[in-house]
Amino acid sequence: MGGLEGAGAGAGGGGGKVGLPALDVALAFPQATPASLFPPAVSDYYQLDDLLTYEEKVLRKKVQGVMEKEIAPIMTEYWEKAEFPFHVIPKLATLGLAGGTTKGYGCPGLSLTAAAISTAEVARVDASCSTFILVHASLVMPTIVLCGSEAQKQQYLPSLAQFKTLGCWALTEPDYGSDASSLRTAATKVPGGWHLNGQKRWIGNSTFADMLIILARNAETKQLNGFIVKKGAPGLKATKIENKIGLRMVQNGDIVLNEVFVPEEDRLPGINSFQDVNKVFAMSRVLVTWQPIGISMGVFDMCHRYLKERKQFGAPLAAFQLNQEKLVRMLGNVQAMLLVGWRLCKLYEAGKLTAGHSSLGKAWTSRMAREVVSLGRELLGGNGILADFLVAKAFCDLEPIFSYEGTYDINSLVAGREITGIASFKPAMVAKSRM
Repeated sequence: MGGLEGAGAGAGGGGGKVGLPALDVALAFPQATPASLFPPAVSDYYQLDDLLTYEEKVLRKKVQGVMEKEIAPIMTEYWEKAEFPFHVIPKLATLGLAGGTTKGYGCPGLSLTAAAISTAEVARVDASCSTFILVHASLVMPTIVLCGSEAQKQQYLPSLAQFKTLGCWALTEPDYGSDASSLRTAATKVPGGWHLNGQKRWIGNSTFADMLIILARNAETKQLNGFIVKKGAPGLKATKIENKIGLRMVQNGDIVLNEVFVPEEDRLPGINSFQDVNKVFAMSRVLVTWQPIGISMGVFDMCHRYLKERKQFGAPLAAFQLNQEKLVRMLGNVQAMLLVGWRLCKLYEAGKLTAGHSSLGKAWTSRMAREVVSLGRELLGGNGILADFLVAKAFCDLEPIFSYEGTYDINSLVAGREITGIASFKPAMVAKSRM
């Protein structure tokens, strides 16, 4: 590559010899501490902890400890391989995050603030683990809580809360992403249950999930219904999507449903329209808002340590004015994002949160995080393209988050509809309204 000689790489190019083990490379080319030994948390400059309860502070520290000790040392290896580290699931289960705000059924009954802060702390170290948990705990489980029968709650929630059963949530289809409410997967009533036919795409955890929440259109009523499909059901096939540049540890899949039979007792009785699905999004979108916050926290923490360790021109990189300005700009973004995220939690807990609130939060934090990781990439120079130093990995991991749970544009339009009273999703409808 000719030697990447930015702030991080220096005149030597910042690389190691091909074929040397990572530890040997680090010893042969000492530069700075890699993210496998995660940096101290220094990004809470405005002391968000003062706004948290004692229980929320304790949980935050617990999540930090498990993620830094158990996940940081292995995340680059599994990210490179695009494989999920299944052996750490028991460790993730000890965090007690699955079930979030749900009380009973073996769930922790957390405040939404506690669940949100924990989401950020997981994403601070690894965004893929954060997405794995959010799919399972903030889409699958709330769908059963909000839309399931009492029998379904009793049957599924305790096992899901312990990660003994793993779930995925299937809404998006090959032809319907942002326009998800127009999905075409069909549910046809048959004796004793339903037949599902259709395709789903980009479904996280789908290649290994024990149970799948499938959203489908009722062939008779044309409304959306929800179904619980078990792993191994005849006619069900999930195939891993290869060659992703971000969230590489997350196993996204294409799902094909060919006459998949679902017994009546596995239909979710509380899903009869897309508005019912939006009840799930109301909370999950708040938690997804905290993923870019967590990623930005981790990038700032990494850059803060790196700039103090790495020296050029006889001084630490942190001593140079341009680097300090970038670091301060990153930190300012993180503080603003934290306060917006915290306010969303309080609005939700007070019953005041609107769709526009959560959509604006998710859109804005993901955009601000893009600036943070871009600045971090600049600060690390050549090492900024190595996953070993976190920033390159975070740079890539943020991109799918920028698009899922509503793209930046779609979430902006949800907020825009709320503040103007005018919907602008479908150009044909907009044009007709002007005639």
